[in-house]
Amino acid sequence: MKETVRLETACAVIDARIRELGDWRGKTLAKIRAIIHAADPEIVEEWKWAKATSPGIPVWSHGGIVCTGETYKDHVKMTFAKGAALKDPKRLFNSSLEGNVRRAIDIHEGEKIDEAGLKDLVRAAVALNLQGKNKLKPKPGRKSAL
Repeated sequence: MKETVRLETACAVIDARIRELGDWRGKTLAKIRAIIHAADPEIVEEWKWAKATSPGIPVWSHGGIVCTGETYKDHVKMTFAKGAALKDPKRLFNSSLEGNVRRAIDIHEGEKIDEAGLKDLVRAAVALNLQGKNKLKPKPGRKSAL
């Protein structure tokens, strides 16, 4: 069964995952986490998709999923849920480029993270999520004024 970890526990689970990795991947995950929080102090941390065959992954949300942070043997992957709709002037996206919705950034050992560019992507993803939430929807039975 897929499971989402409660908010107060998610932060602790992410902390534990970073410690558990204990190598460059943990440091990289911690760094991208700090960049995400610096870009948007209102971001919410979650731990999602835990099941018997997978421990789950960190997810950062604000008005919807902004991005995830997966760790693999040779890279850390940040997947932006609506990445295909985001402008990427710094060309940070380097993975999942063929998809219609998502885009990802694979970070390998020793690679420098463009902090300013990543903050811009996080802010743009949040703005895109909130854009859909802030549209005024007419209430049923009411005519919209045009």
